[in-house]
Amino acid sequence: MASFFIPLTGLEADSTALNTIANNLSNMNTTAFKAQTTNFADLFYQQIGSTGAGDPIQTGAGVQVASNNTSFTQGSINATGKSTDVALNGSGFFVVDSGNGTQEYTRAGDFSLDSNGDLVTSNGMSVMGYPATNGVVNTNAPLTAINIPLGQVERPKATSTMDMTANLDASSASGATFPAQITIYDSLGVSHIATVSYTQTGTNTWNYSVSLPDSDFTSKSCTPVAGTLTFDSSGNLTTVTPSGGTATPVGTGSGDISSIPLSFTGLANGAADLNMNWNLLGPGGTPTISQVDTASAVSATAQNGYASGQYQSFSIGSDGTVTATYSNGQQENVGQLALANVPNLDGLQLLGNGDYATTLASGAAAVGVPATSGLGTIEDAALEQSNVNISAEFSNLIIAQRAFEANSKAITTFDTVTQDTINMVH
Repeated sequence: MASFFIPLTGLEADSTALNTIANNLSNMNTTAFKAQTTNFADLFYQQIGSTGAGDPIQTGAGVQVASNNTSFTQGSINATGKSTDVALNGSGFFVVDSGNGTQEYTRAGDFSLDSNGDLVTSNGMSVMGYPATNGVVNTNAPLTAINIPLGQVERPKATSTMDMTANLDASSASGATFPAQITIYDSLGVSHIATVSYTQTGTNTWNYSVSLPDSDFTSKSCTPVAGTLTFDSSGNLTTVTPSGGTATPVGTGSGDISSIPLSFTGLANGAADLNMNWNLLGPGGTPTISQVDTASAVSATAQNGYASGQYQSFSIGSDGTVTATYSNGQQENVGQLALANVPNLDGLQLLGNGDYATTLASGAAAVGVPATSGLGTIEDAALEQSNVNISAEFSNLIIAQRAFEANSKAITTFDTVTQDTINMVH
């Protein structure tokens, strides 16, 4: 009978709404969970006649669940202090792979590291991104699992350039010597103390000599790299004359000199010969060695070599770049997280565990770099919380409960009417 069928559809629809609310409330603490809302629509109508004006007289057949919409509004972001936790602030999804080549998508960034150092989701799926070679990320390459170099040793790098910012006292007496030191590294990562000795030989003229300790060489003797520096009346370095060479202007123009080549051979530890350049110019092409009337001093030194280092930790930048840090203080990019988005979010298939899959309704996923093409940014050591609003859910719960009670009352009322009708027959 229609009198029973119509409220029955209401009970079924209200049950779905109650289930949706219960699911939202039960996932209040689920990382990056997105709340859903059940929407209703009336069923078909039956025309049972018409009015004198010709208007149709129609009766409804009940209600149905029209949709269960997911709200993809941003959840609050809470700091966790754990480097494997990643929050997505803005649009998009992390790209994950189950291992069979099928990509899925999630906003739950409660990742961890497996025994191989791969960044994985809570259910073991690989977090995908762009690979890096020698610290350079290639965003044109196919996506690959993000791998952290657990337990790996970074190979040493021999010094190839050194910089020294210094002033030489213009009032020094002829023959005065000012030594300055800088630590450099060979191909084995062994450190050496390079000493740059400046000796005033005349007005606005200083000799330089760069050497390493004799004990660093098999011959027990180091041949210094020497030459002459000349300054103008304002204390600016103007020319360099290598030992046995000719004076060359300091600058960036054609024929100018911007660095002094240094070479040391026969290291006692078996490392390769040290060949490097002593840069004479700083940012903007200004010489880093000056001569004015103040005490000789070195204000800064720099070089690009380093010893070997053991992996210590990693961090993820706002653009998704994954950077490993080693015990030697060096950092190296090892990959970059990829993000994806789809044209129709409501068309995504919910898979559980915070995962989504694309469908014909959602459209194909477009993959890109965080903070580009409308995609969100990354916050490391943080997690996105559920966007469930407990106050709204309790209000919806009361409404759904009242609707369920009303439909139940309708059924009991029709039952009473039916029973009365049967009693009339008897």
